[in-house]
Amino acid sequence: MHTLRTEEIAAKALKRVQDDRYLLASLIFERVKELSEGAKPLVAMDIKTHKLPDIAMREIAEGKIELTSIEDRT
Repeated sequence: MHTLRTEEIAAKALKRVQDDRYLLASLIFERVKELSEGAKPLVAMDIKTHKLPDIAMREIAEGKIELTSIEDRT
């Protein structure tokens, strides 16, 4: 994915969850938990230089993380 502004990434991520802001927030929260516990990012972003919520939102925007992938792990 080429360089996108944060607003563009958020809009793409929101589209992936049918504009459900609560669902998007829940997905980001769960993915941040996974990343903080050692999960590897599914996008080319360094965990040391990028904030975990930014990584999670990019993963959702790119279709790497979906509700079912989070539900399967709980």
